[in-house]
Amino acid sequence: MPVAVIDGQPLHYLDEGTGPAVLLGSSYLWDRHMWAPQIEALSQQYRVIVPELWGHGESGPLPAQTRSLDDLARQALALLDQLDIAQVNLVGLSVGGMWGARLALSAPERINSLMLMDTYLGAEPEATRQYYFSLFKMIEDASAIPEPLLDVIAPIFFRPGIDRESALYQDFRQALQGFSKERLLQSIVPLGRQIFSRADLLDQLPKLDADTTLILCGEQDKPRPLAESQEMARLIGCDLILIPEAGHISSRENPDFVNEALLTFLANNA
Repeated sequence: MPVAVIDGQPLHYLDEGTGPAVLLGSSYLWDRHMWAPQIEALSQQYRVIVPELWGHGESGPLPAQTRSLDDLARQALALLDQLDIAQVNLVGLSVGGMWGARLALSAPERINSLMLMDTYLGAEPEATRQYYFSLFKMIEDASAIPEPLLDVIAPIFFRPGIDRESALYQDFRQALQGFSKERLLQSIVPLGRQIFSRADLLDQLPKLDADTTLILCGEQDKPRPLAESQEMARLIGCDLILIPEAGHISSRENPDFVNEALLTFLANNA
């Protein structure tokens, strides 16, 4: 994978295909493989860029300058500058949508179209923020994700009926188990705290271009329920697509539906 040095740390990214640029922003705790079906489909006619979050995949640790999701947006913009990409079609899932919307609001001239998947641009509800912070404390105390926590965290990302023996579920569970002490303490936990203590952007959503923005949501997404997507779509004035048979990582749970939705939207906006 190519690498860009941003804020003093190596940011690894995938760069495949040619054509209009599509930037894929990944979910917390997932690397570029969460987009495997989309990379294969989109790279046939687009240039697909997939940066890996700090501490995830092959990227280096969270830079000291990263204090909020605004910094993730700034770093993504720095990557686009290094690649000499003037405009992108941005697809952000979960935290990828959170920083993606911040990028679109701060540098609208760089965004050709914006697809927000399984994400929420309001503040984290206090009850879930406190719950996630309690999990981070357990991880910190153990310097690992303890075995019982694996079966608390992994199911959050999938629809309730997923086969827990499936390769998709088991591969993710093993990836969580594989995070080193250093990655957890230097990157994963501090980044998680920034994600779940993020500022509320809902009052800024009307500034997004309704005609070139699309919201997508897995119909069985537990951490980012449909009501949140409906609220954002109403504030932006854009379309909302419900993804059947999918939870939070809809890109992997119903990839054919997601690919068709993205390709259709890109055909009209890229």
